Amino acid sequence: YTTDTKSREENKKTIESLHRLSVDIKKIRRLKEWVLLQDVAYVKEIAGILQEMGADETTVANILERCPEAILHTPAEINSQKALWQLVCQNEKQLIKLIEQFPESFFTTEYYENQKANILFFQELGLKNNIITRFLTSAPNIFYNPAEKNKNVIETLQRSYLNLGGSDANMKIWILKLLSQNPFILLNTSTVIQENLKFLQKNDFTDHEVLQLLSKLKGFIFQLTPTTMQKSMLFSQNVFKCSDQELKQLVLKCPALLYYSVPVLEERLEGLLKEGISVAQIRETPMVLELTTQIVQYRIKKLSALGYDIKSGTLESLNGTKKDFEVNYGKIQSKKERPIFNPVAPINIED
Repeated sequence: YTTDTKSREENKKTIESLHRLSVDIKKIRRLKEWVLLQDVAYVKEIAGILQEMGADETTVANILERCPEAILHTPAEINSQKALWQLVCQNEKQLIKLIEQFPESFFTTEYYENQKANILFFQELGLKNNIITRFLTSAPNIFYNPAEKNKNVIETLQRSYLNLGGSDANMKIWILKLLSQNPFILLNTSTVIQENLKFLQKNDFTDHEVLQLLSKLKGFIFQLTPTTMQKSMLFSQNVFKCSDQELKQLVLKCPALLYYSVPVLEERLEGLLKEGISVAQIRETPMVLELTTQIVQYRIKKLSALGYDIKSGTLESLNGTKKDFEVNYGKIQSKKERPIFNPVAPINIED
């Protein structure tokens, strides 16, 4: 919709219809005024389709405020889109909830044929419907590709998996897991995938180790390039002053050394050194580089409050997800709080 908005006037009929539905027109003017300038809009019809699915007045208003371009689609287009999403949604209640949360994904109708072919392809592949709905909402652009292109990427991954020594029996589970962890691998080309795998093999990673990295990196490896990986590895080698073999072991321990760019690694390393942590400690527990500087500072502060000195101890207690950290923190805390003599412990008579 690239009409010259300066010379156009707002469509009064559209404004009135939206007003009747209690839609905040000021919000639309602020965000996407061009929608209100179009000659043709299907406000009543689109609202009707949403209401038929079970949306109440507030939900309809919320959807149209967040994605006003919905009213520029014909009822036929929206009904087709509804039928398409129903292939993977359990019921209309779930569908309307998804539309309210992700209206832009639902109201992108230009790629209808590709969307349909891809949904059927993913179902054939064995992906569960709840995973496909997650893709539709959080990674909608993978459905804009022709299904043939997505098929080629999957076939390349399958071939690579088998060439690296993966077994036929595990291949399907591996592919489905990789896809559900990172659907964006489908935005790559088959060539990129092959180039990245070749780079790792050239750097003396065995087939088994490459497979290990693929699983650990959750497919992010395919969003990298040999050049960026080379730079990150050289940076790590200079910092840790290690041999090629040692570097390889560090990367296997912490694939983030391969995945993060040099500026990111540099910033995180500086943050750790400022806290008084040594390079030797980081080399011992490189996974700490997976955490942002802010997270590291927060965790060090919490541990220091318990009297835990991170400079002399291991960095293991800093590591892991938020949940992992809370568990570790709890253990250190209870150790500190536990009395030496427990007055309520039962007395052993034999003693």
